[in-house]
Amino acid sequence: MSTADTLQGFKRDGRVVIVGASLAGLRAAEALRDEGFTGKLTMIGDERGEPYDRPPLSKQVLTGWVPADGTTLPRRRDIDAEWLLGVPADGLDLANNHVRLADGRTVPFDRMLISTGVRARPWPVEAEAALDGVFVVRTREDAAGLQRAVAAGPSRVLIIGAGFTGSEIASVCRERDIPVTVAELAPSPLVGGLGAMIGEIAADMQRAHGVDLRCGVKVTQLEGDAQGRVRRAHFSDGSTVDADVVVVALGGIRNTEWLRDSGLVGVWGVACDAGCRAFDLNGLVTDDIFVAGDVARSPNPMYEYRFISLEHWANAVEQAEIAAHNMVSAQANRWPHLSIPTFWSIQFGVNIKSVGVPTYADEVVVTQGSVADHRFVAAYGYQGRVTAAVSFNNAKWLDHYRQLIERAAPFPPPCPTPDQPLDAKPVPVDFPGPTLLAQGATVVVTGHDPGERRVTAMRQHR
Repeated sequence: MSTADTLQGFKRDGRVVIVGASLAGLRAAEALRDEGFTGKLTMIGDERGEPYDRPPLSKQVLTGWVPADGTTLPRRRDIDAEWLLGVPADGLDLANNHVRLADGRTVPFDRMLISTGVRARPWPVEAEAALDGVFVVRTREDAAGLQRAVAAGPSRVLIIGAGFTGSEIASVCRERDIPVTVAELAPSPLVGGLGAMIGEIAADMQRAHGVDLRCGVKVTQLEGDAQGRVRRAHFSDGSTVDADVVVVALGGIRNTEWLRDSGLVGVWGVACDAGCRAFDLNGLVTDDIFVAGDVARSPNPMYEYRFISLEHWANAVEQAEIAAHNMVSAQANRWPHLSIPTFWSIQFGVNIKSVGVPTYADEVVVTQGSVADHRFVAAYGYQGRVTAAVSFNNAKWLDHYRQLIERAAPFPPPCPTPDQPLDAKPVPVDFPGPTLLAQGATVVVTGHDPGERRVTAMRQHR
């Protein structure tokens, strides 16, 4: 039987299992059906409800604008799948091609997609994490509980971690005139994703909106009262803060424990090639195991083939669709996942957007606008070429910077616009160490036509 006949037989009668019934899993399932796959499709998820959208949880749900149960993802089409929800995967047997569930059942497959995502990093002291009033924000239940606590008018909210999620929650609280303390081990907010210069701007912005921002300190203890409700936090500098709501915003942990004996996974996630096929621990690519979404680590040729994990919405969608296409395509017709990442965040009345990978940089320069007015664009460079750009209330220019990144344009870039600062000079980007960088996600990816995207080698700028 020819390869083409084998592929057609798989598309007609094959078995695909998707582990992770959230955004990436749902979009992959829809894409498989769009690609003509008519075989058996099984969706495995540890949560009981249907797939839902996570970005609104720290934004619209927290403000009360959207109820937590109103975040269910829309279906683009019927996927005709078997849904196994509320029972997580507990193991993967590559020798026999089956997934083991926590209740002891096994699910056979011919090809499988891993899209198990991440979970919120909890407060490390279990008894303190269990105090009434201590929250993380990852699930609908998390967001609904925090929304009720904020709506009740707490005397003070303490947020541990000043990444994007923590900063957004602080912004919502200040909009409601709730006293907020933000504790951050790094020198400033957002510094792990955007560097020291932007971090200082973010710190000024938070303090201007009344946030009690404490950087360079660590929360050492959460103290509860006799009724088991959180009341006070102790800091590494000896100070304390009274708070009746505490939000732990320390980033995520990739859901890979169920793969511990599979031979696939490392602590940072599941490595895969640009076509979303998983690597095993020996560095060999697998033929039937694909990865998409927050749990995936894939090499990006535009960033020296470094393995990059992206924990945001559009990347999950894009990787899922590419993985689905490649599952049912011959080698010559497979697509690479090549993208210019972007992220966005709205906090304290400022729309922050970025394109590229700001952490892949050694210098940064303000190329347009005014920092004082919180309306500017900053370009990032690495060894003389443009690698990223960040905008504050000035996103209309980001497509221009995307093109500079794609062309490996020299840094600092020319900027023929009337709002170019006259005295702007590149400065060191100054990121904290890897321990702090691992605490939060920084980017989201925009869409493109993956069928036409390829890499062209570029000569280095001298």
